Amino acid sequence: MTVFLVGIFGAVGCVVRYFFEYTVRRFHPRDRPWATVGANAVGCAIAGFVVYRFAGATDLHLRDVVVTGFCGGLTTFSSAFAIPALLQREHHWRFAATLVVATPIVCLGFFLLGVHLAA
Repeated sequence: MTVFLVGIFGAVGCVVRYFFEYTVRRFHPRDRPWATVGANAVGCAIAGFVVYRFAGATDLHLRDVVVTGFCGGLTTFSSAFAIPALLQREHHWRFAATLVVATPIVCLGFFLLGVHLAA
């Protein structure tokens, strides 16, 4: 049952990410890479909250479903580093470097925010 729920929540996370990217792309087409950073940051905040809140729980199904399923579908660190690679090929060096540096820092900060909110 848990595997089924992880799949369902993963699909929901993918759809949420799609709408997140679509909204940013529609209204701010040049800022699309920030949608990836934002989706990863939100996923990290949710993961931090759930992991900390349910750290001692004996029933780990909820944590597995939310973190592995929903957050796994929502976040994408492959795109977080593929987009800067594409940007540098188009000679947008500063933007690419900013994304490479900002993504882990922002995501770590949001993970810690999630942990703080759960405490």
